[in-house]
Amino acid sequence: MFLQKQSGYVLMRFLRWCCVLVPMALIVGSFCALFLWLLEEVTDYRITHPAILYALPLAGMAVALSYFWWGGRSEGGNNLIIDEIHQPGGGVPLRMAPLVFAGTVISHLFGASVGREGTAVQMGGSVAAGFARLFRLDARSTRILLMAGIAAGFGAVFGTPIAGAIFGLEVVTLGALDYAALLPVAVASIVADWGCHQWGIHHAAYHVGFQGVLGPDGTAFHVDAILWLKVIVASIAFGLASRAFAEGVHRLSPIVKKFCPQPWLRPAIGGVVTILLVFVFGTRDYLGLGVTAPDVGGASIVNFFSTTHYEWSWLLKLLFTVLALSTGFKGGEVTPLFFIGAGLGNALAPELDVPVDLLAGVGFVAVFAGAANTPLACTIMAVELFGGVNIVYYATGCFVAYLASGHTGIYLSQRVAIPKIWHAGFKPGVLLRRAREGMCKL
Repeated sequence: MFLQKQSGYVLMRFLRWCCVLVPMALIVGSFCALFLWLLEEVTDYRITHPAILYALPLAGMAVALSYFWWGGRSEGGNNLIIDEIHQPGGGVPLRMAPLVFAGTVISHLFGASVGREGTAVQMGGSVAAGFARLFRLDARSTRILLMAGIAAGFGAVFGTPIAGAIFGLEVVTLGALDYAALLPVAVASIVADWGCHQWGIHHAAYHVGFQGVLGPDGTAFHVDAILWLKVIVASIAFGLASRAFAEGVHRLSPIVKKFCPQPWLRPAIGGVVTILLVFVFGTRDYLGLGVTAPDVGGASIVNFFSTTHYEWSWLLKLLFTVLALSTGFKGGEVTPLFFIGAGLGNALAPELDVPVDLLAGVGFVAVFAGAANTPLACTIMAVELFGGVNIVYYATGCFVAYLASGHTGIYLSQRVAIPKIWHAGFKPGVLLRRAREGMCKL
């Protein structure tokens, strides 16, 4: 009798959660579908109408003014959602979703080098917060629903539902996962990805042809010792690239704010400098997402998996993106991090005598793992995107890059439950922002 009552209680709780999670996830997935479709349309328009780049400073100002007049707490972005998960305060405003949606589309239309994950996560968190208020959920349930919203946005925008679920758990705290939220975030991410797909949205395909090294007996084993050691060496570089990206944004942003106190004017400066960089380097390959290139053979994520060598493309994309984010353009960091990682893998492959497609794939996820402090989610993402044959190399890349990036990252509102390198004076729960600033001993 007791077991029957317990089973009935668990079933009722699950059904009650589904009544909240499923419609929330379908809405987020549908928003992501519209968002991805619009990104493709505006990117095509920008490529066919190159002169639109000259309006980038004005477009950035328009977006910044909308945040200045109506944004309020929405300016906090992803970090605001993480803060609300840790310590509920003023809540996540519903207007965050339309503001970041429109701001990101405009940024891509005119050529800012930003991503798309920030928009998906913020839309997911904003919609989730709205559902929490609608159903009058308590603080604990609201926390879980916000993580589910993050997972739904991430899983749908990249077409990686399981990675999205783990990301929703892992991004909150370094070194700890809240397994009580595991099923809700999984349901939200899977449903949102399914809902996005139902609108006819298809994600970019990346081909990794490497299928292992043949042994003396003619069979392939899942890991080669020498190749594995080379991947470790490359992964240290991936972690340092993660650190360079995060620190670049964190250090340049205050300089820009000091130089230009008016927040609505900063994107205009970033837009002007971006135009100058395009003329200096003579290419538009580093505008927008960078999944594909405007010209055949140009630097792009897809082309990094080919045998063509791109020596410094990763560094140029880092420069363009740090500039755009530090001056206030809206979007995200993840797809540019994919570009930087795959580009760095492409550049290192000939030097280390490693298959280009393999090291591009490792870099693709490892640089993101180091910058977002989410090695498990990124390992699973690699399997969802590239297949599971090379999981040892993907996992190695993510784990090593996570350690090599140090206590910094693109989300400074993360809490540190367990440090990357243990120290006797460590105090659990410190903000990553404080850890980065050296205000606690790690």
